[in-house]
Amino acid sequence: MATIKPFRGIRPPKDLVEQVASRPYDVLNSEEAREEAKGNEKSLYHIIRPEIDFPVGTDEHAPEVYQKAAESFKKFQEKGWLVQDPKECYYVYAQTMNGKIQYGLVVCAYVPDYMNGVIKKHELTRRDKEEDRMKHVRVNNANIEPVFFAYPHNDELNKIIAKYASREPEYDFIAPGDGFGHTFWVIDNDEDIRRITELFAKIPALYIADGHHRSAAAALVGAEKARQNPNHRGDEEYNYFMAVCFPDDQLTIIDYNRVVKDLNGLTPEEFLEKLKKNFVVECKGTEIYKPTGLHNFSLYVEGKWYSLTAKPGTYDDNDPIGVLDVTISSNLILNEILNIKDLRSDKRIDFVGGIRGLGELKRRVDSGEMKMALALYPVTMKQLMNIADTGNIMPPKTTWFEPKLRSGLVIHKLE
Repeated sequence: MATIKPFRGIRPPKDLVEQVASRPYDVLNSEEAREEAKGNEKSLYHIIRPEIDFPVGTDEHAPEVYQKAAESFKKFQEKGWLVQDPKECYYVYAQTMNGKIQYGLVVCAYVPDYMNGVIKKHELTRRDKEEDRMKHVRVNNANIEPVFFAYPHNDELNKIIAKYASREPEYDFIAPGDGFGHTFWVIDNDEDIRRITELFAKIPALYIADGHHRSAAAALVGAEKARQNPNHRGDEEYNYFMAVCFPDDQLTIIDYNRVVKDLNGLTPEEFLEKLKKNFVVECKGTEIYKPTGLHNFSLYVEGKWYSLTAKPGTYDDNDPIGVLDVTISSNLILNEILNIKDLRSDKRIDFVGGIRGLGELKRRVDSGEMKMALALYPVTMKQLMNIADTGNIMPPKTTWFEPKLRSGLVIHKLE
């Protein structure tokens, strides 16, 4: 069962939130962060992308860059741009995209829950990325950015959240660039805090939706601090890390699509002929074609769109990984025909989040940058949770969650 606790969040005053809040560190590069933070000394990018305060080209993993993050975090608190709440609270964080609202609870998750599998993963992590975030957590002694969890929806939790969502929010703004709404309330009532903690204690598992590297880093630093403390009790703040938990029935996974640089020496005609072994191939012409359901794919090559439908017997409905369209396309198209064996390292393939639309796939191919594009039907939350529950790992680049959490609304200190 899931252990959570409230925490004394460190967050911007109401009138500064839009200046402080930023996109997550991993959805933009140094150059983009530098541009977005230009002229704004209060931007969280000075903490989560501290290389922007060094000359262009500075190694973002240099020791002095991490140290700069800590200096900026301290400065933000000294200047009053970030202020710690006087008591431990939970928080409601709502996101609005295309008129749809999802309501998350900002909590502190329990490090041992990550270690023992109550917090479930569906992706592999890379050690270099873990170590980068671990250094960031260590030097700041804080979880600057939250991770994104899903939990099996619960009616009573929904009612508590709805009670706060009916009140005047602490923050309410539209993020620049994407136009998504971000709204935030503080849960400081002791009875509500107690009840939320009790209700989570009845939830069998939490699921990492987005932020596998941040989750691993936060948990590993917490465990590291426990080992290093000769008087460790188990209730110290470092035993917990910050997460925004959304009910599973409010989340939508967007498609995550593929573009490939060449056809492995085949002509387009030869490539289409080889596809017919495992797929029903139908030409749809020049109008954009979107996959209509599981096991149906959209292919764009040589200025035309095709529908590919996997033939029965080419996948196993009883295998939680084998039934995934990312697995089918990886095995039967990318590997078998195009000789792309490793999605993580092969330079011939790139990935495009569905938030950018299928028009972006067409653009990448029409420009000559890529030879072929493949659009997939999105994975469902049920599939994701089933994979995590069975201890399986999804193939790379399977899930794309949108909207992304805004960073800087609240921060968790490890002491």
